[in-house]
Amino acid sequence: MKKFEFTINGNKYQVSIKDIEDNIAQIEVNGTPYDVEIHREVKKTKTPKLVRSQVKKKPGEGEMPKTGSAGIQVKAPLPGSIIKINVNVGDTVNKGDTLLIMDAMKMENAIQAEKAGTVKSIKVKAGDNVMQDAVLIELE
Repeated sequence: MKKFEFTINGNKYQVSIKDIEDNIAQIEVNGTPYDVEIHREVKKTKTPKLVRSQVKKKPGEGEMPKTGSAGIQVKAPLPGSIIKINVNVGDTVNKGDTLLIMDAMKMENAIQAEKAGTVKSIKVKAGDNVMQDAVLIELE
């Protein structure tokens, strides 16, 4: 907002210009608001308007590939070492069963099954060191 002081025919006026849009100015003269038309050529902006064509997806683009029954992968929540494995390949496990014990950050952690299933493969053995998110056991 810009403020001006005008003297017209000996009278002082306090004028505040609040906003100018195209050729209409919103002003306030001594506290009274007015919309004033400005007689000037409205200049067009030199900045070009960006127009993009619609993006067309290729067939299959943006879709998740469907995998066969890959089963459930039990992953290491933290880096650590495997202390004990409580299941064997072919064992049936229920949700919440302890599959193995791993030592992480000087604590023993019981790694449990998130879903019921059958042990398809065991990717580690006792004494192995594993990184975070390493696959430990696969269930189907």
